[in-house]
Amino acid sequence: MQRMTPCLSFDENAEEAVKFYISVFKNNSKILRISYYAKGAHRPKGSVLAILFRLNGQEFLALNGGPEFKFNQAISMMVNCKTQAEIDKLWDKFSKGGQKIQCGWLKDKYGVSWQIVPEKVIQMISDPDQKKADRVMRAVWKMVKLDIRTLEKAYKGAGQA
Repeated sequence: MQRMTPCLSFDENAEEAVKFYISVFKNNSKILRISYYAKGAHRPKGSVLAILFRLNGQEFLALNGGPEFKFNQAISMMVNCKTQAEIDKLWDKFSKGGQKIQCGWLKDKYGVSWQIVPEKVIQMISDPDQKKADRVMRAVWKMVKLDIRTLEKAYKGAGQA
């Protein structure tokens, strides 16, 4: 078992969300264990309490904890993508029924925030050459879905005076 496991608290649709996430990230992803509410709990006996699951080798716990807890952008799942095709595919799947935000961020139909980013964006925005890093950040701020080619042009200073 990994040392830290993120817990996602849903109202009552944890199982639906987990199945969706596993359908998106098929590699090394599966439900590991499901626990159910017992008689006398605040949910019907036998309904799903929690699901331990794996996405791309990372374990998570999904909890049907009720409507008291809401997701917000203070915590997000950052997915590092190698290609624009991968960004496009994930962006389309996660934004369907959700909300496109800005700078590669979106909320899925369950309210979970995701950052769908090129794997090299962190390297570019933390470059010791501050001018390169600043150009990339300015480009990121102008985008909703991130575009690798545009970010690479900004990094290289293409079109800069």
